[in-house]
Amino acid sequence: MGARCTDQEKAAETPETVSETPDSTPSLSPERYSRQVLFPSFGPEGQERLAKSRAVVIGCGGLGTVAAEMLARAGVGSLLVVDRDIVDATNLQRQVLFDEEDARRELPKAEAAGRKLRAINSEIAIETRVADVNPGDVEEIVAGADVVLDGLDNVETRFLLNDACVKHKIPWVYGAAIASAGLTMTILPGRTPCLRCLFESAPPTGTVATCETAGVLAPIVGLIASLEVAEALKILAGRLEAISPHLRTVDVWTGRMDSVDVSAFFQKGKCPACGQGRFDYLDEAWDARMTVAASVCGKGSVQVVPPPSRERFDFQGLAKRVQILGKASVDEFMLKFEAEGMRFTVFPDGRAVIMGLDDPARGRSLYAKYVGA
Repeated sequence: MGARCTDQEKAAETPETVSETPDSTPSLSPERYSRQVLFPSFGPEGQERLAKSRAVVIGCGGLGTVAAEMLARAGVGSLLVVDRDIVDATNLQRQVLFDEEDARRELPKAEAAGRKLRAINSEIAIETRVADVNPGDVEEIVAGADVVLDGLDNVETRFLLNDACVKHKIPWVYGAAIASAGLTMTILPGRTPCLRCLFESAPPTGTVATCETAGVLAPIVGLIASLEVAEALKILAGRLEAISPHLRTVDVWTGRMDSVDVSAFFQKGKCPACGQGRFDYLDEAWDARMTVAASVCGKGSVQVVPPPSRERFDFQGLAKRVQILGKASVDEFMLKFEAEGMRFTVFPDGRAVIMGLDDPARGRSLYAKYVGA
């Protein structure tokens, strides 16, 4: 998920937001969660707290689908899943909430995930949001969360998420996986080191391996997501004494597992974010005249994000304009059309994914030509 996009409007007001909440809070089935409750360190009190809590999963790929399903099955009271992308065949190898029909229809990941999660557990409130997390909307997205789980696919947005959660003192669980290795760390703002305590800034673009260049095995995303959810359950059940103080790394191919105690990195006053209250990624301003384009991991595609605007994007107007190109289809979630051998998917917020190229500059040019500058 990229870190720059137009400001998202309130969830209830945007067509890209899909939410479904039970008409009334149903009573939870005691038998359903009995095996979880039998675990002494969790118990009935932990289950009761879990049922009253809210979790947010940002990113619904390999990590996010596993994490969201586990939380839903565990009985978290309210679950919000956020993702910007659509399902394709390459996702099915590891993204457990999707199937071939989702890929055939190219459904938004958040929407497809929401349908599966509601079928898994109708006792909890499931909300989904098709959106690109950026400095303009991240604080609204995490608002009211008792814990946030990282299912992201890029480093810059993780630093943005760290800023938002530290600023609002929301616990979050960092996780990442690539190739056969992954790592995770739990962040309790004000009590444990945050991401910027360990890494002062995000690495330069192009210096970190991606799923496109290094691949990714399904077992590592499942393992890291499981570790993330275990930490989230401790937080939601009020068992903070059980939180791991370690940055844990795992390689499922070599079998190597390492755990580094990061508590010494927590030095009040020195960290730009949790020590000095300086939220560089959250406060970052971008040129309001600039359309941002970037290659999308593993897609052979470019995502183009229009500049922030107070005016609502004319999604239906664009749909009518591109009908003359042929091979155009539109529904409430997206508009698809083809031009110059490229396949365009445009979302109601004006964001577009152009498949068939990997040149951001070319992507900006095509966007200006067919969608608008």
